Amino acid sequence: MALLLELQRRIPDGWFLRRLLPALLFVVVAVVGGGQLGHRDWNDVGLARDRIADALPLKGGLTADGAATLVLVVLAAVAVALVVPFAADGIGALSAGAWPWWLASLAGRLTRWRARRWTSPQEIGREAVRARAAGHELRAARLDARRARTAPVRPMSPTWSGDRLRAAERSARAESATDLPGEWARLLLEVPDASRAALGEARDAYQAACEALVWSVAFTAVGIWWWPAGLGGIILWLVAWRSLRGAADGLCRTAEAVVALRRTTPPPPA
Repeated sequence: MALLLELQRRIPDGWFLRRLLPALLFVVVAVVGGGQLGHRDWNDVGLARDRIADALPLKGGLTADGAATLVLVVLAAVAVALVVPFAADGIGALSAGAWPWWLASLAGRLTRWRARRWTSPQEIGREAVRARAAGHELRAARLDARRARTAPVRPMSPTWSGDRLRAAERSARAESATDLPGEWARLLLEVPDASRAALGEARDAYQAACEALVWSVAFTAVGIWWWPAGLGGIILWLVAWRSLRGAADGLCRTAEAVVALRRTTPPPPA
C-alpha cells in the first residue's frame, strides 16, 4: 500500500487513475480470476482471498517472496499501462476511418454496408411525422432519435466517427480554408489559450474512450479463463463505444467552434 501511495505522489493523477489503476486491476483479475479460480470456482471469494494471501504473506511483516511478488505485479501493471496508449492509438485510427492497407478490403465492405443501410435524415423525419400522425408515439420517438444521430450525407467511411471527422474537415475548409489534418499544429499555435485548452480536453476525451475500448477487449479476452471478466469486458465495450462516438462528436464540435472563432478573431501580434 505504501508503494502505491508513493507512486500516486510521483505519477501525474491522470496517468495514475486512467492507466495504472486499471492496469493493476487487470493484472489481479488475470492472475487471480483467470489463473487461479477459473470457470469452476468463479465465485469462490474465500479461495481468491487465500490465493492473494499466499502470494503476499503480510503477517509478521512483508517477506522477501511477498515483496518480490508485489514488485512483479506492479511491474506487470506498469508494462500494461505503457502498452495501452499505443493500442488506443490504433483504435483511434480505425475509429477515424484511417484503416491500414491490409484492412482496405474490409474497410470497403463496411463502407458499402453502411451506405446501403443509410437513410437521409429528411426521409427519417417524414417517417416520424407519419408515425406520429398514426398514433405510434414510441416509433416516432425512436425515429426522431435515429434522425438526430444519422449523418446528413451518405457514409464514405467504414465508421460513424470517420464520417463525423470528415464532415468537420469539410466544414473547416468551407469556413476558413483550413485543412484540419494538415494544419492542426498551426491551428493550435494560432488560437487563444482557452481554445487550445478546450481542444486538448476534447482530444484527451477521445483518447480516453479509445483506451476504454482497449481495456474492454483485454478483459473480454480474460473471460476465456474466467467468465465474469468477459461479461465485464462486454459491458465496458458497450459503454466505451457510446463514449467514443460522443467524444468524436465533441472533438469535431470543438474544432469547428475553434475554426469559426479563429476566422472572426484577429491574429495576435507577432
